[in-house]
Amino acid sequence: MPHRQKLKLGVLVSGNGTNLQAIIEACEEGHIDARVDVVISNNPDAFALERAKKHNIATAVVSKENSESKIIEILKQHQVELVCLAGFMKLLSTQFVREFPQKIINIHPALLPSFPGLHAQQRALDAGVKFTGATVHFVDEGCDTGPIIVQATVPVLHDDTIETLKERILKEEHKIYPEAIQLIATQRLKIVGRRVIFA
Repeated sequence: MPHRQKLKLGVLVSGNGTNLQAIIEACEEGHIDARVDVVISNNPDAFALERAKKHNIATAVVSKENSESKIIEILKQHQVELVCLAGFMKLLSTQFVREFPQKIINIHPALLPSFPGLHAQQRALDAGVKFTGATVHFVDEGCDTGPIIVQATVPVLHDDTIETLKERILKEEHKIYPEAIQLIATQRLKIVGRRVIFA
């Protein structure tokens, strides 16, 4: 069987980068047929950039207005095949999404379509739901509305605080994000309408 090329990833970050770390480790340990080629941040102080540098991964900071065209340029220079949003705190424009059709994925700390957008964990807590979780989905032109790839369920405990709930959801995020990338890297899924179908 011919050796499969590793899927080239570009990761967009704004903060601490724990999901980025989970992706890098999954790549390095051979759990996924992918490699992170470039990490781009809109925040020059993002700790995620330090994480990337420790693993000798190229980084870029693009924090000015009209920065999207620069991000697109960098991703194309690196011949990125899959764009992964990992705590990237900026909505992508329609133009950006159309540059990479069905090639952008995001992780969201709730069971979509419940609680899209910001403060999902707090809103789940406030709503009194018994379960929430995390979702990896393709990015389309809406906010957290793209086809769902993988989800993980997290129970909401009676004594949960926002911190304890966030922490438990994050643990699941670190498992399912690499899992979703591997499904794409091994071409084991296709999008049919709103649904992701596994081969």
